[in-house]
Amino acid sequence: MRMMRPPPSKIVVAGTGFGRFYLDAIDAVPQRYTLTGILARGSSQSQRCAREHGVALYTDAREIPEDVDIVCVVLRSGGIGSPGSELAKQMLARGIHVLQEHPVHASEITECLRLARANAAAYAVNTLYPNLDPVRQFLIAAEQLRRRQRILCVDAACNSQISYPLLDLIGQALGGLRPWSFNDCPPPQGQPFRNLYAIIAGIPTTLHIHNQVHPEDPDNHGLLMHRVSLFCEGGVLTLTDTHGPVLWNARMHSPRDVSGRLQLSGPGTERLACPSTSLLDTLPTPSFHEIFAHIWPTAMVRALDGLRADIADPQRRVHTGHWALDVALAWHELNGQLGTPELIRPASPEPLPLEKLIRARSRKKHSGRHHRK
Repeated sequence: MRMMRPPPSKIVVAGTGFGRFYLDAIDAVPQRYTLTGILARGSSQSQRCAREHGVALYTDAREIPEDVDIVCVVLRSGGIGSPGSELAKQMLARGIHVLQEHPVHASEITECLRLARANAAAYAVNTLYPNLDPVRQFLIAAEQLRRRQRILCVDAACNSQISYPLLDLIGQALGGLRPWSFNDCPPPQGQPFRNLYAIIAGIPTTLHIHNQVHPEDPDNHGLLMHRVSLFCEGGVLTLTDTHGPVLWNARMHSPRDVSGRLQLSGPGTERLACPSTSLLDTLPTPSFHEIFAHIWPTAMVRALDGLRADIADPQRRVHTGHWALDVALAWHELNGQLGTPELIRPASPEPLPLEKLIRARSRKKHSGRHHRK
């Protein structure tokens, strides 16, 4: 006898800015999720989104029907009393499950978890990036690394706007966040990066945070997204960017002969036969069009699947809540050391196509050959 598939979860998405990705994610898996409405202020953009998806547009949270299973709260938050967290609390108080987009202040998470428990609801914070395919590949490799060797230290970098998920990512790579501490190293004036010497999961960690923001355009002008390297005796595992690729750099180590000279070949140097750098990815690095159209929505489906698993198994909710709290608490301490980002207002960056770099390299090689003649 075949198992009956549970009916699709009815979802309302609050917010149509970043919430657009949630709308695409829900539409991609109609067998699991059904979009039943959008909660927004009623702007022309939100009206257009509601028309395109054929759903109701709510402008007041009280209009959301009682039979809704999940509300995705995709409103800017991160501070105490933010609209996103207030909406999450209202939904949880009604027994509606909530997936809230990061960042969320630790005190707000605590209150949301209390309301979730009191009303038999599930609550989770979505940090997005750990659910991306390249990051998942990095985390799987990191788990295998931990099983075989001790991680000696971590080196990581990101834009301050996405430091919250960086801590989630590092914590998952190390198998936990506790104990942690952060110590700032103030940069000379004019430096875009702040360096922090930290301990995460008891492991020495160096963080390089691009701590500048355009006040009118905070989603742009970051110099990078996420870059994380895990160092162990065998080499270095690196997530070169949030969207890949993932690299393994074998550690160079040569034995010495009886005279103390390094052996570069022959018996005893078998480890030198391995590639110095290996690419773990099997797929080409995606374009930004592909990231927005497919990669991010797929990651959001995984976040929804995680919440759905918490709904089905209340025992899972304890770990989900504890982890969300740890990430938020660590982020709060990190921000305390970083301080307020420097305000910048640069012009739109000029793109630099890869072809120009390749042509420049080819011209230089050709010029070098001509010079040697």
